[in-house]
Amino acid sequence: MKDTHVLVIGGTHGGGRELVKLLSSVGGRVSVVGRREPREDDAALPGVKFIQADITDAESGSFIVDSAVAANGPLNGVAFFQRFRGDGDDWEKEIAVSLTATRDIIDAAIPRFSADGPKSIVAISSIAGQFVASEQPLSYHMGKSGIEQIVRYYAVTLGSQGIRVNCVRPGSVLKEESKSFYYENRPLMELYEKLTPLGRMGTSEELAKVVRFLLSGDASFVTGQTMTVDGGVSLQWPEGLCRELAGLDMDVTRKK
Repeated sequence: MKDTHVLVIGGTHGGGRELVKLLSSVGGRVSVVGRREPREDDAALPGVKFIQADITDAESGSFIVDSAVAANGPLNGVAFFQRFRGDGDDWEKEIAVSLTATRDIIDAAIPRFSADGPKSIVAISSIAGQFVASEQPLSYHMGKSGIEQIVRYYAVTLGSQGIRVNCVRPGSVLKEESKSFYYENRPLMELYEKLTPLGRMGTSEELAKVVRFLLSGDASFVTGQTMTVDGGVSLQWPEGLCRELAGLDMDVTRKK
C-alpha cells in the first residue's frame, strides 16, 4: 500500500485508527475523517491528513472527498469504520450515519479514484448484519445489514470501472477503548474465549489487517464479498454449543 491514498471514515478510534497506523507505517497517504480533533500522537503520523467533519451533514460527502483529494491526491481506497454513538432517535441517526453517509461518500468518491493502482472500497459491518445480537437495538441490525447490501449493489454497478467493493463482518473485538472493560470483567472475557474455536478474542489490529488486504492489489479479483472475522464463533451450531457450556454431556443423536 506504499504511495497509495486511502480515505478512512471513522479513523480516530478502534479498527479505523489501527488501519491508519498500518497504512502510514508502510508509506501510504491517508486522509482521516473524524468528528473531533485527532490525538496528538496520531496527528504526527507521516503521510496522514485529518479532516474534521460531521458525515451526516447534507453536503459532507463532496466536502470530505474534495478535501481528501486536495490533501493527498486521487483516491485508491475508501474504508468505512463509522458508527452511530450519539443521542437522539437511534433509528433516524443510524440510517444517517451508517447508510446515507456511506452512499453519499461513495457517490462523491467514484469519479475521484486514481487511474493507477488499486481502486477499492471496504465497509465494516457486524455479526448483527446476519444474526440477532440481543444487546443491540433493531436500528443497529438494520444499519449493518443495510451496509452489506450497499456493498453488494456497488460491487455490481462499479465493477465495470474496476472499483472493488467488499465488507468485513467482525465479531467481538478487543479495542484499545474496550480492553479495560474486558480485563475488569474476566468471566465475560473467558466466556468469549471459550466460545471461540481459536481460543481467544480478536484485536482491532487484526481487523485492520483484513481491511488492508481487501484494499490492496492482493485482493484484485475479490469484490462483493462479506468476510467474517470472528475466530470461528459463527461456524458453530448454537444448540450444541449451549449444551457444552451448560455441561450437559449427553448423546442427543437418534439411535439406529
